[in-house]
Amino acid sequence: MSTKDEMKDFVLKKARDNKIKFIRLWFTDVQGMLKSFSITFEELEGALSEGMGFDGSSIEGFSRIEESDVIALPDASTFQILPWSASENGVARMFCNVMQPDGSNFEGDPRWVLRRTLKKAADMGYTYYVGPELEFFYFKSDKSPEIIDNGGYFDQTSLTVASDLRRTTILYLEAMGIGVEYSHHEVAPSQHEIDLRYTDALTMADNAMTYRSIVKEVATRAGYYASFMPKPLYGQNGSGMHTHQSLFKGDKNVFFDENDKYNLSAEAKWFIAGILKYSKEICAITNQWVNSYKRLVPGYEAPVYISWARRNRSTMVRVPMYKPGKEKATRIELRSPDPACNPYLAFSVMLAAGLEGIKNKYPLAEPVEENIFDWDVKKREECGIETLPDNLFEAVKFMEGSSLVRETLGEHVFNKFIENKKIEWNRYRTFVTNYEIDNYLPVL
Repeated sequence: MSTKDEMKDFVLKKARDNKIKFIRLWFTDVQGMLKSFSITFEELEGALSEGMGFDGSSIEGFSRIEESDVIALPDASTFQILPWSASENGVARMFCNVMQPDGSNFEGDPRWVLRRTLKKAADMGYTYYVGPELEFFYFKSDKSPEIIDNGGYFDQTSLTVASDLRRTTILYLEAMGIGVEYSHHEVAPSQHEIDLRYTDALTMADNAMTYRSIVKEVATRAGYYASFMPKPLYGQNGSGMHTHQSLFKGDKNVFFDENDKYNLSAEAKWFIAGILKYSKEICAITNQWVNSYKRLVPGYEAPVYISWARRNRSTMVRVPMYKPGKEKATRIELRSPDPACNPYLAFSVMLAAGLEGIKNKYPLAEPVEENIFDWDVKKREECGIETLPDNLFEAVKFMEGSSLVRETLGEHVFNKFIENKKIEWNRYRTFVTNYEIDNYLPVL
């Protein structure tokens, strides 16, 4: 579809032919929470042409009262029918770009942040591709983390319920045009993973939001609860969002170099070096919740050491081994993000960090192929290996001082995000937990 009018006609015809009565207009707030409102088919043509106005002051991190009016302008290319909707009076969804009434892009829209960052990559000749692995848990309800299976990594025995939930989820994802590579049980009990086929970053951010919604929808319809909380179970692995990344120029993967001993181009090494250099500054975005830092501790496979390797999964960045004939699959894997982040902002800061590495040609140290979890502090210091922030407050302090993150997010999102995170931290640090009651009340 080459023109706006052709896309509009295509959407109207598809909605009419499939008897779609309601269309949900989707967007996210600054923290990555999916927001939506519905319009009827009768309003669809006008929405595609002019957008639909709403009060942005009611959305977390959006507008102030005195500047509340914003427009949700649907991206017609994202029109998809929700596969569980009825055949009569069906329901579809479209992602929206949030606009100002004067037609300019709204600075508080996370989707605009990513589009703006991708434009910078495009100006350098690059297309940015990502393939995230979003892990999650199935629980009996949202009241407590009561597991529904005791499986482990790649287990299949006695997992009928979870397997059925995953299978239905995959069928719904594929019905909405979202490619799936594979799915499996993860390490912790009741923990699962469905991996999405890599695509351009804007499409993938939309796909990730759809993925989280469908995983939860399928679980709820079956009487269960799915959670992307980074660390819901004490003493077990948390959930990560290992993010595979690559840069292309046309059909060529610029990360591949057949003459390099690691099969990595200079651009790939500079990109990795940028990710490593700015990892502390972007951590509050890729790991944005108080609970995220219960996962980022040694001993549970979550990477906390700022280093890279090929085979070593204790490092923060891993480069999957090259297979002959698979040049286009050359990529880096950032293992620190978790699946509760805002994917639009997370992909933005990852890309910005990597591009900064390329622009400044940051040197990359040799890979660390030993298990860093087994090293003591002295050895890590001797090798110059630092750690990610220990808690949300520390991460926010690094972010506050980052000109890279400020420029990438823009003043509006940057300030609103930090404001929200400081409120979250202050609530957390003054809250009296059950741990304190159980351990201190009887003796103090």
